[in-house]
Amino acid sequence: MTVLVTGATGNAGRQVVRELLALGQPVRAVTRNAAAARLPAGVEVVEGDLTRPETIPFDGVTAMHLLSNAGADYAPLLRGPDLLERAERAGVRRVTVLWSGYRSPLEEAVTAGSLEWTVLRPMDFMSNALVWAESVRDRGEVREPFAHARSALVHEGDIGAVTAAVLVRGGHGGRTYPLTGPEALTVPDQVAALSAATGREIRYVEQSEAEARAEMLAAGRPAEVVDALLSWRRDMPAEGRTVVPTVEEVLGRPARSFASWAREHAGYFTAQRSR
Repeated sequence: MTVLVTGATGNAGRQVVRELLALGQPVRAVTRNAAAARLPAGVEVVEGDLTRPETIPFDGVTAMHLLSNAGADYAPLLRGPDLLERAERAGVRRVTVLWSGYRSPLEEAVTAGSLEWTVLRPMDFMSNALVWAESVRDRGEVREPFAHARSALVHEGDIGAVTAAVLVRGGHGGRTYPLTGPEALTVPDQVAALSAATGREIRYVEQSEAEARAEMLAAGRPAEVVDALLSWRRDMPAEGRTVVPTVEEVLGRPARSFASWAREHAGYFTAQRSR
């Protein structure tokens, strides 16, 4: 079966593609810029825009992985129901939806529709630590607010592996799966792991909430996205800091730790390599 993957050039999307290929599945990857996709050989790369469902080629597709938001501003995918209707008409039978942090029109349409659906809810991506790479390389420090807030981060490779297993093997229909790593960590915990992985001292500098807000706004993030991110970090809900065994239950192996992620990505935090 051909599996269609949206968000295929993102941190998690690339892992979904890789894991599907490892399982021997033909993959059609959707991106807005095929020339810049840099996906593995053997992947069918097509251009499409989730905000324009008519541009998504569903012919020959029997399973698909969808994002519930669109674009760099994390806006909800308002035309998600139209996208799902086209997929159903084309003969798609199974779908995974990557949660965006809130109930979206796409998720509502999927869970009310006729497809075999699974919603995947990663609480926090380990790959989000890559935003610190430049400040670590240049100044040897990480600046973040809320030093004592804990998050049950999940390795993006585990997100990809769970997604591929669900799409290919089935048996997970009608379920919503929270995804976490094996432990809930603070930012200082993560910084300590990066220090160990890179062999250099990395300082943690606690920002005020106002400083963090100003920095994110200056970087061009929409105000509503900044508010949502700060609220999530300030008042982390129980599900965001509670470790669950979903990865191990689906894959039959433990979830990967942040320490292992830090070792895999140590090069991004040194002068020898930039993202």
